[in-house]
Amino acid sequence: MPKINLKNVVWKEGEYYVAQCLNVDVSSFGKTKKEALANLDEALDLYFEDST
Repeated sequence: MPKINLKNVVWKEGEYYVAQCLNVDVSSFGKTKKEALANLDEALDLYFEDST
């Protein structure tokens, strides 16, 4: 799959970090920013895999 640039935001909500992609309606969470972004990356892979 070709690489594309997407805009993401991360914020803390309670004891978790939430990562959301602003280009598509996909988000995920984790106990650290790094984990939240890794989980978002996986969710985006699945999102784009299903849409092709």
